[in-house]
Amino acid sequence: MNEETIHTRIWQEEAEPDNAFAAASCHCHGYDVYGELLKQASWIEYLFLMFRGEAPSAQQARLLEGLAVALANPGPRDAAVHAAMCGGVGGSTSASCLMAALAVGAGASGGAREVFMAMQDWQVRGADPALWQTGLAVKPVADPASVWPVPGHAPGFDPYGVRCTAPVRQTLAYLVECSNGDGPGCGQSLAWLQANRAALEDTAGLPLAMTGVAAAALHDLGFSPAQGEMLFLLLRLPGAAAHALEQKDYGHKNFPFFRIELENDPGPAQGAENHFAEQPSPLPLSRLRERGNISAEGAA
Repeated sequence: MNEETIHTRIWQEEAEPDNAFAAASCHCHGYDVYGELLKQASWIEYLFLMFRGEAPSAQQARLLEGLAVALANPGPRDAAVHAAMCGGVGGSTSASCLMAALAVGAGASGGAREVFMAMQDWQVRGADPALWQTGLAVKPVADPASVWPVPGHAPGFDPYGVRCTAPVRQTLAYLVECSNGDGPGCGQSLAWLQANRAALEDTAGLPLAMTGVAAAALHDLGFSPAQGEMLFLLLRLPGAAAHALEQKDYGHKNFPFFRIELENDPGPAQGAENHFAEQPSPLPLSRLRERGNISAEGAA
């Protein structure tokens, strides 16, 4: 009888002698999961092993763990977390809340696809200032074969930022500290990024974003852009899950439906009979701004 086989380099199983649907032993890249990794490996070390196919050095594990902490909860200001909060307060299932966070956090503006593109830039440009200066000055071009729209800004930089924020600077500084040392396996993209951040920001006309720091860290750890994209999606889910559950408990009456204010609002059209009547095109608006307050429980 022919046996169908799943082809994988990651996983090897031996079935129970009396149950072909249950595993008697499981090995991940040669390591006994329940007889060895369960007792000796951390979650971060196991995660690295699954994606890279080899155990991390102490330096690599420390770097990935630092990145995981930095990404774990982007906070309610983040669109992906806010999407999960909307699902929670609306009574959606847990899976629906996480799927909302994944969908919103997958794109090329602050999402996982931006990390993918930034990692591609690291592959091409490395630590060559001239290539970065040239690449950042070029306007992104549409790819007819891609499902993704043309990015409106350089990957890894904040299109709405005024300056590089404190969390981004703090994360970059700590990850550089993690990547330095005598241990094998970590590249020097983070250190180069820290040393050249001001020049890169001047060329891009935008401040460095957390996606840019994450891309450099994942590149230093040896992950491919596709692996980095997947890890970025995964590592940001804990915060989305926690906030979704919290808002579900608070209920919709306490949910912050942020008020939208328009600067230079031309007001209602002259002669309009009601709010829903057909109106001429409004005057150009200088900016659309969304305001909201995020405070700790019990704060004034």
